[in-house]
Amino acid sequence: METMYQIDLSLQPTTFDLWHVCLAGTVLILALILVILLIGMVVSLTKAQKKVVPVVEIPKPEIQIVEKIIEVEVEKIVEVEKIVAAPMPEPVVLKESTPDAALQLLSLLQQEARFIDFIKEDISIYDDAEIGVAARVVHEGCHKIIEEHFSLESVRSEAEGSKITLSKGFNAKRVRLTGNIVGNAPFTGVLVHKGWHVKEVKLPKLTAGHNAKIVAAAEVEL
Repeated sequence: METMYQIDLSLQPTTFDLWHVCLAGTVLILALILVILLIGMVVSLTKAQKKVVPVVEIPKPEIQIVEKIIEVEVEKIVEVEKIVAAPMPEPVVLKESTPDAALQLLSLLQQEARFIDFIKEDISIYDDAEIGVAARVVHEGCHKIIEEHFSLESVRSEAEGSKITLSKGFNAKRVRLTGNIVGNAPFTGVLVHKGWHVKEVKLPKLTAGHNAKIVAAAEVEL
């Protein structure tokens, strides 16, 4: 005898047994898991939007080359400005000397020492003794003119042949270096010549119309 089971789907449960409790609990757990997953996804998307991605600039070789050329040209311009701005050396002023004083001195030497006659004479035809006598006359006359019209003093007071030391900053116009010049002052060497310095010149005044070029007039004896 067969037993037939029929299920009526239209019936509503009137009791809340253990099976229904488990089923309801499973649904709640799944719903809670779904909510947690959704919240995690929203939080992850929000952090991803707020995260700042650093921008890496790729250098452009062309721009770097142009900037380098500009820097080089600017440095050249600065160097040119420095050169232009450098103080220019003072120009050398050449004073044009009048020949009157030199001609006057030559005239005095001829007058007292027969200087021009001695210089223009051909001394090769004379022996040493004759030249010595003539040189003595010229020396005496020249010494007289120099002592009378010039006040002289020696540049260095040391004796010639003595060893001296020139300190740094010495006056190169008053002392001339010769020989092997190496390095910078101080220099130590031998005084070859003590030099001369003219303190005063006392040449006679010339009258108006005087022809200084006639250093010795021709002489005619009657």
